[in-house]
Amino acid sequence: MKKNILSLAILAGLTLSMSVYSAEEYEYMATPTANQIADLQDDDQDGVVNGRDICPGTPSGSEVDNDGCGEVRRAQDQRQLRILFANDSYEINPVFASQIQTMADFLKIYKSASIEIQGYTSKVGTDEYNLELSKKRAEAVEQKLLSYDISPNRVRIVGYGESRLEDEGDDPAAHAVNRKVTATVVGLKEKVVEEWTIFSTLQKR
Repeated sequence: MKKNILSLAILAGLTLSMSVYSAEEYEYMATPTANQIADLQDDDQDGVVNGRDICPGTPSGSEVDNDGCGEVRRAQDQRQLRILFANDSYEINPVFASQIQTMADFLKIYKSASIEIQGYTSKVGTDEYNLELSKKRAEAVEQKLLSYDISPNRVRIVGYGESRLEDEGDDPAAHAVNRKVTATVVGLKEKVVEEWTIFSTLQKR
C-alpha cells in the first residue's frame, strides 16, 4: 500500500513539473547567419574551391595540383612546301599536287596556324617581269590550297622575284632550283593532362 502511495506521489510530482515547464515562455532566437569569407563553391568541379583556385575554368577531367591548375603538354609539328616550275611558267606540275593537299590537311588539324606562300624566279629576264611572275606562282599555289576549304584569312602570298636566289649559278640546273614556291608552317597543339580514374585505359604499344 505504501509503495502504491509513493508511486502516485512521484507521478503527481512529475506531472506538476511538466505543467510548470510547458507554461514557461521563452523568447524566439533566430538562427545566426554565417559570415562566409571564402568562396567554397567549385565552379569548374576540379576538386579545388573557388577561393583557392588560381586556374578557374580547368577542363573537366583534368589532373590538377593544389592550386587547381592542370599540366599542359605542347606538341609541335611542321610541314613544308617546295614546288618547282618550268621556265617562264606559273602552272603547277601535277607531281606537286600531293604536297599542297598534305599542307591543306595539316592546316585543318592546326587551325590556329597560318601560311605565307613565297614565290621566286631565276635571274633569266628583267627584274620587273620576274617579280610579277613570282607573285603569279605564289597565287597559283594559294588558289589550289584554298580549293581544299582553307580560309583565305590564313593564307598570305609574297613574290620575291630573283632577289633571293637559292643558287647564284647561271646554268640550267641553277635556274631550275630558283624557279620555285616555298612555305613552312609550324603547328602547335596544347593538351591538358587528364586525371587517371578506374575507367582510364592505357594506349596499346
